[in-house]
Amino acid sequence: AERKTSLGKDWHSACLRCEKCNKTLTPGNHAEHEGKPYCHQPCYSSLFGPGG
Repeated sequence: AERKTSLGKDWHSACLRCEKCNKTLTPGNHAEHEGKPYCHQPCYSSLFGPGG
């Protein structure tokens, strides 16, 4: 399986997914909170952004 490195870890391509919505993510194109990946919009913004 193809591996991607993100957040200081190696991930299988299918395993690098948003913790909230399960959307497939790409290295460098997602946010992180407590070592877990999140898509920028809408998940990270709604959970951890201003007013979240």
